[in-house]
Amino acid sequence: MSGPSAVRIAVLYPELLGTYGDGGNAAVLRARAQARGLEAEVVEVVGSEALPRCDVYLLGGGEDGPQRHVARLLAQEDRMARAVAAGGSVLAVCAGMQILGSAFRDVDGSVPGLSLLPCRTVEPLPAERRAVGEVVAEADPRLDLPRLVGFENHGGRTALDDGAVPLGRVLRGTGNGVGQDAVDGVVAGRVVGTYLHGPVLALNPALADRLLGWAVGDLPEGDERLVRLDEAAEQARAVRLRMAGLAAA
Repeated sequence: MSGPSAVRIAVLYPELLGTYGDGGNAAVLRARAQARGLEAEVVEVVGSEALPRCDVYLLGGGEDGPQRHVARLLAQEDRMARAVAAGGSVLAVCAGMQILGSAFRDVDGSVPGLSLLPCRTVEPLPAERRAVGEVVAEADPRLDLPRLVGFENHGGRTALDDGAVPLGRVLRGTGNGVGQDAVDGVVAGRVVGTYLHGPVLALNPALADRLLGWAVGDLPEGDERLVRLDEAAEQARAVRLRMAGLAAA
């Protein structure tokens, strides 16, 4: 952390990777930190700026051209790798997850990734099978998280390396779209990738608290603001689960 009670949250290139409300993940982290009596600052990294020293880095979804450009920016001087090595945790959504794998594909072919996640985005889904809709996943037991909900809108298929830990096993939706056992996302240390939009942290507060916990250690008790945030999240989760044809769990 940057101070004894401060959490710095970086939103990386929101002008390029900011589709489907992913920028809201920063607002969720800040609100949940403040509800626990922690100072929290959101920093937006734009253009060709170097990455500041932060506790949590957020990458969102985006189109092919911006995705390729961000991959080049984060590869310069090993910016993203250095941020992770310095202790920063990362939440990378959709295109962001693909960038952090070993490679991803766009209309021009294969693009090298940053190899911070043990995955590779391979040939795309057939156009008629583009993954669009609600997603419900049982979090991998090793992560000790409740059921995950969100929505997806992507045409990529992401294969995990042997032994990689997925974020969750898909009950509804497509997720990574590879193999008979459908999974979503991948986790390596404090780097989390997922196809879940929503924004994902608004719908999955336990995942938000996991990212905050990686930054500050044991989280302090929250005040009434945290109670309201949790209630709103549970209501939203219940709606998503009904839309997916599943009961709340």
